[in-house]
Amino acid sequence: MRVHRSGTTLAGAALAALALLLPLAGHAGAVQDPGVRQVPARGTASMGMGVLAHDGQGSSPGGASAQAVQTEGVDVSSHQGNVAWSTLWNSGVKWAYVKATEGTYYKNTSFNQQYTGSYNVGMIRGTYHFATPDTTTGAAQADYFVNNGGGWSKDGRTLPGVLDIEWNPYGATCYGKTQAGMVAWIRDFVNRYKARTGRDAVIYTATSWWTQCTGNSSAFAATNPLWIARYAASVGELPAGWQYYTMWQYTSSGPTVGDHNHFNGDLSRVQALANG
Repeated sequence: MRVHRSGTTLAGAALAALALLLPLAGHAGAVQDPGVRQVPARGTASMGMGVLAHDGQGSSPGGASAQAVQTEGVDVSSHQGNVAWSTLWNSGVKWAYVKATEGTYYKNTSFNQQYTGSYNVGMIRGTYHFATPDTTTGAAQADYFVNNGGGWSKDGRTLPGVLDIEWNPYGATCYGKTQAGMVAWIRDFVNRYKARTGRDAVIYTATSWWTQCTGNSSAFAATNPLWIARYAASVGELPAGWQYYTMWQYTSSGPTVGDHNHFNGDLSRVQALANG
């Protein structure tokens, strides 16, 4: 009789524990409540994933540029898998950026096909790092980036690395940092990146996020090229200090690969950036 009662008790305890776990599993993604913000899995962030939700999309995205001549480019991540680089090249795309890393915990699983594939068709290409300032220091993430695809060589075909700093898809918009704390974190990253590679990292961001999370800092405008995100007919207001942008991500729904960009100048200017 004691054995029977013990078995019943254990079974009841197991059922009770399962009942407690089920709501948690639903919250994590098994059964989603449409009224609750869905949090993606760590590592799945990509350049510009917050633009539509926070800044929206205007009419005729990509319709204007500071320079009369623009050079088309794309940015890709593991979401695109094996990319049809020949198709993009034949359509006029001449440069590309490939996600290499995120935080200090993720490396792009499609990196080799995307990085070497873009190079093999003739593109000038580089890599970007999706920043997560709430997980580790800027210097630690710069090291992780450089050690896993974010390096630079003066071969005329390699662009400087990009710090992708934008809305946090996993939590608080500004990653729990004050405006001064965010500026310090970015400085920590770009300083370490330059020490490791000799190049000033490109900063990818959106004006609205930059204003909210850095207090519209002008601390990097004199050294770091700007890659602005804005899905509209013009880039609109730039972050403080930058008089012009170097690149403009103007849409997430372009042909072949969704994220399309303008380089602010002709192909010789893209080559000049690659050469430093």
